[in-house]
Amino acid sequence: MTPGTLYLVPAPLDFGCETLAPLDRVMPEATLAVAATLTHWVCENAKSTRAYLKRIHATHPLRLPLQEMQLQELPHTVHKKGDHQGHFDARPLLQAALRGENIGLVSEAGMPAIADPGSSVVRAAHELGLPVVPLVGPVSLLLALAASGLNGQSFAFVGYLPSTPAERSQRIRELEALALKTGQTQLFIETPYRNAALLQALVQALQHNTRLATASGLTLDSAVCHSDLVKNWKHKPWTLEAHTPAVFAIGR
Repeated sequence: MTPGTLYLVPAPLDFGCETLAPLDRVMPEATLAVAATLTHWVCENAKSTRAYLKRIHATHPLRLPLQEMQLQELPHTVHKKGDHQGHFDARPLLQAALRGENIGLVSEAGMPAIADPGSSVVRAAHELGLPVVPLVGPVSLLLALAASGLNGQSFAFVGYLPSTPAERSQRIRELEALALKTGQTQLFIETPYRNAALLQALVQALQHNTRLATASGLTLDSAVCHSDLVKNWKHKPWTLEAHTPAVFAIGR
């Protein structure tokens, strides 16, 4: 029996936003067409996956009704601690592919396994000898980097910064020192309701001639990208909304 394929299915970047972007404007036709054929899914959250599938169905009729879909959620421990260390065995989630069924891997926004859980599923697919096909779609980190004016030849994504003020300021200085020494752009994200606090901490902790960039609401009509030296940020009324996902970047 020919095994099924694991498709990495991107999702729009508007998860949790007040306004949703039209799918046909932010997702390629070919990606939506493939997604509509899939009946087995591994997902970060079943509820948000069903909502995404409903949006797809509006333009690309699904192969099966939603209630007949097979949706398997990644464990919550994987969400919180990540699944890139090899501690979670995702092979049981892919048994349908061994029977010839194609499976979609999806997270709440953007490309699964990039700043989101899913790498364990991809790793398991390779171990089982399953084809892995990443589909085309928006990746917030790369869009933000492209709009930042910072080094796009050498960069690192470092996830979330500490939430406590002292630890956060220390981490900001560590990343700044690395960026200034090596020229490597440092990218990170935050829970949207903490956007303003992180932005304030960055402006206060960074050196005046370090470049700071933010990108929020990417792919939406309300998208805003800013990039300037920290000394100039101090005199500009730039803010970040508490309900809109944002990407932050620092460098030289």
